[in-house]
Amino acid sequence: MFVETFNPFDNVLLSSIVAAIPIVLFLLCLTLFKMKGIYASITTVVVTIVIAIVCFKLPVRIASGAVVEGFFQGIIPIGYIVVMAVLLYKITNETGQFNTIQDSISSISQDQRIQLLLIGFAFNGFLEGAAGFGVPIAICALLLTQLGFAPLQAAMLCLIANASAGAFGAIGLPITVIDTLGLPKDVSVLAVSAMSALTLVFINLLIPFLLIWIIDGFRGIKETLPSILVVGITFTILQGLITVFIGPELADIIPPLGAMLALALFSKKFQPKHIFRINEGEQPQAITKHKPKEIIYAWSPFVILTVIVMIWSAPTFKSLFAPGGALASFVFNITIPGTYSDIANKAITLPLNIIGQTGTAILLVIIITILMSKKVQFKDGVHLFKVSLKELWLPIITICFILVISKLMTYAGLSNAVGEGIAKTGSVFPLLSPILGWIGVFLTGSVTNNNSLFAPIQSAVANNIGASGALLVSANTVGGVAAKLISPQSIAIATASVQQVGKESELLKMTLRYSVALLIFVCIWTFLLNLFI
Repeated sequence: MFVETFNPFDNVLLSSIVAAIPIVLFLLCLTLFKMKGIYASITTVVVTIVIAIVCFKLPVRIASGAVVEGFFQGIIPIGYIVVMAVLLYKITNETGQFNTIQDSISSISQDQRIQLLLIGFAFNGFLEGAAGFGVPIAICALLLTQLGFAPLQAAMLCLIANASAGAFGAIGLPITVIDTLGLPKDVSVLAVSAMSALTLVFINLLIPFLLIWIIDGFRGIKETLPSILVVGITFTILQGLITVFIGPELADIIPPLGAMLALALFSKKFQPKHIFRINEGEQPQAITKHKPKEIIYAWSPFVILTVIVMIWSAPTFKSLFAPGGALASFVFNITIPGTYSDIANKAITLPLNIIGQTGTAILLVIIITILMSKKVQFKDGVHLFKVSLKELWLPIITICFILVISKLMTYAGLSNAVGEGIAKTGSVFPLLSPILGWIGVFLTGSVTNNNSLFAPIQSAVANNIGASGALLVSANTVGGVAAKLISPQSIAIATASVQQVGKESELLKMTLRYSVALLIFVCIWTFLLNLFI
């Protein structure tokens, strides 16, 4: 925070209401006014700058630095990841591997409800644990569209399915970041991880039912009930055991893998009597059988992706770039001139670490895929990169503006003002605690950033009202997951990946009610848990 106070009106309620204006405005622009994402974000940036400078007294030079930082982070790492993920898809499509992947999924079941559980739920969760940062949405939405799902429908389903895995993200980072915040000992990584399981057990069981209900109603649930139970129960039990007894690092790696394997094996014995297709009357395509060697080759880019991204996400690898690490010389911290603040005792700094970026990990997979292919050369890769960049530049700019809003709200104390306003509710706070997490993820698009921003507030309030700090921080985490369905960054990534740029407001309206419903459940359940813990 680069301002002297986040209560400029000497009234916490009034300050928090003014601070919340950018959030409300952005939602209204996308829903009520039906503005495109780029125009909604620009409008909100302008209003946020005015509020930050005029009301919260953020220095103009710091506001300018926040704009620069927002664009920097929008391009690296987020834009970098999205472009590389889409490029990987285009290259596997060009090599023919993607067609084989489709055939391998169809060989498990031609019922698109089962395919949705395999790709939208299980594989989505696996990529969230291995990569995070928009990769699962971008890749799984593409997979579903190629299997016959409508683009926006595929994006919506992947956003909803991600609610089961979003709490733990890439290698458990949203939870493990808690150890860096200096919170009380009872708010440990393992305590928050275990507490999160008490809420996620219901969400994890619900999501597979919800996905099938969305595309085929109660008939679909009835016809695929055994498959839903297999994938949901396998995922839930494995994640529960891991989060309670081991920790969050593998919570999105082993459970989705186990769920995918269990469903694939179960589908050999059980298939729905009625083969469901999204487009009614469409006949299932004849299954093209492939040799095991061909299937392994087709899936190899995603297997390699998982391994490399896990390496990139590992603490040992990250430590190489830390001060004194073997690769520390490849990290550049660029200080934005004129942004040093005596209040914050720091300046705005842009960390540039190209090698350590997840996007670089995906780029490495792309290079390996081209080297393994006889059909695609590097010149083809360059051409496809240009095509991808042409398709994605607008959503990347949109993401940049969204991050500008987040940075301005953080540096001007608007986020703290909103948090303090909610915290003033006292004993009712556990009911509203998840809303703070919901706001945090809506603003930042990241459960990790959300916990970095609001976990200290949750812990402090828990201490003041005699509640469990681990419970409220877990509520901050799970409440944040509900916001990933409508986070502007998630929406922008989803529309970009399925080539529906400009339809952000439509996708938001499709997911909003599910986000709100999940949030209401988490609020009520957290309040009830607080009564007994």
